[in-house]
Amino acid sequence: MSTENTETSPKDLSKDLASRGDSRSQRPTNAAFREFIASGWDETVPDAERRAAADATPARRDALVRALPATRLVLPAGVLKVRSNDTDYPFRPDTAFAYYAGLGTDEEPDSVLVVEPSAEDPEHSEAIYFFRPRAGFDTAEFYADARYGEMWVGRRPTLAEASQRLGIEVRHIDDLRDHLAKDVGAQLSLSIVPGVDAAVEAMVDEIRTQNGLPGGDEAAAAHAALKETASEQRLVKDEYEIGQMREAVAATIRGFEDVIGHLPEAVDHPRGERIIEGVFAATARADGNGVGYDTIAAAGDHACTLHWIRNDGRVRADELVLVDAGVEVDSLYTADVTRTLPVSGTFSPVQRRVYSAVLDAADAAFAVARPGLRFRELHAAAMEVLAGHLQQWGLLPGTAEESLAPEGQWHRRWMPHGTSHHLGMDVHDCAQARREMYLDAELEPGMVFTIEPGLYFKENDLLVPEELRGIGVRIEDDVLVTADGVENLSAAAPRRPEDVEAWMAGLRR
Repeated sequence: MSTENTETSPKDLSKDLASRGDSRSQRPTNAAFREFIASGWDETVPDAERRAAADATPARRDALVRALPATRLVLPAGVLKVRSNDTDYPFRPDTAFAYYAGLGTDEEPDSVLVVEPSAEDPEHSEAIYFFRPRAGFDTAEFYADARYGEMWVGRRPTLAEASQRLGIEVRHIDDLRDHLAKDVGAQLSLSIVPGVDAAVEAMVDEIRTQNGLPGGDEAAAAHAALKETASEQRLVKDEYEIGQMREAVAATIRGFEDVIGHLPEAVDHPRGERIIEGVFAATARADGNGVGYDTIAAAGDHACTLHWIRNDGRVRADELVLVDAGVEVDSLYTADVTRTLPVSGTFSPVQRRVYSAVLDAADAAFAVARPGLRFRELHAAAMEVLAGHLQQWGLLPGTAEESLAPEGQWHRRWMPHGTSHHLGMDVHDCAQARREMYLDAELEPGMVFTIEPGLYFKENDLLVPEELRGIGVRIEDDVLVTADGVENLSAAAPRRPEDVEAWMAGLRR
């Protein structure tokens, strides 16, 4: 759905989407039909189960109001976006909204969470969730609304059900504007996570102007501060989040095992990479919400394209296939694991040499990872090892030490990406955090990140021996910082070349 016209109200947007396809509609509208379709339904409302995340979200919201005091904070879920004509992309709520609300899967387009300091104690938060609840059987929405109607998109919760699930007050979305405007200016500032819902963002900016709060750059800075703070507060995971990460990793490893079992099928197909992608997607959808990001299924030289997601190539028995994939569980926490597999089940000598060099680099990062280490030092440890191997192979125009210097960096020709990134509800989690909170920060217990060095020798790279060309290797694991070191959450997926071969032999169909 396009939301570029910020003068369009949320009600207008809802009406536009609800009426899509009206020109070809054959729905009856006569009174007899409306009376008949409204009758004979079981109106029992089931008990709603409190979400497990509801026990974790109050502390998160308290931390948010302490970081941004005296401010009413608006966190939209986001809107549906058109894929083709009247077909939308699957909805995935904004991460900040999901983190503070405790919702997941596809819950709920056009809804909004509002968080503000408690009137009794500003160190604690109050939260209200605004959304469009279930309509009655006697309404046209029930059978005629293609966006919200129960016959079209399934049953929506009532206000009471939503409140029971989240453990907070819930109101109709039509009450949002009045609540946002209350006491703004005199007692509270007003900020919104920007770039999520243009209509609600325009509403917030209008209310700010009407109540004497600065607009323009000052308003944009206030909104950006909320986005930045929400990102930084996810850097250290709570126990609930760590449990969700374990589930995501476990499901991801099951997906890799399914992929290995289907490799012969991939070899036999002209677009074998798509077979790999599809097999993993089936596991992700069955065991979770879906994939956490577009799966990379890169065979042969495609593995040297870092974000190869077209996945339309052949999978040849004598090549390696790099699979970078993650399952996103229903709470929206995602794993991010890469394994580079010999399609035949056995590494050739040159494949093993490259693979072992990458493994050495990953092990070096694991060896130094511990509380107090600066995040950027993980990358430095891995690069030192890779530069040493590249020097040994005669590929550098100087020494490894010269390459590691800022004025060198020749080794980065074959390892152009970073070694680590934070992981959680986004595959590149906490990306809006300040540099001093990310690259320059010290590791703390509860942080979750990747360790993923690689080497990529493109088939048209004339600076490497021909035997190396077309070989791309990455090994990526998901890592939890503990009190005295780190835990490899994805250790159940073998890493050493001999263990990979044994793993694959046991899973082959």
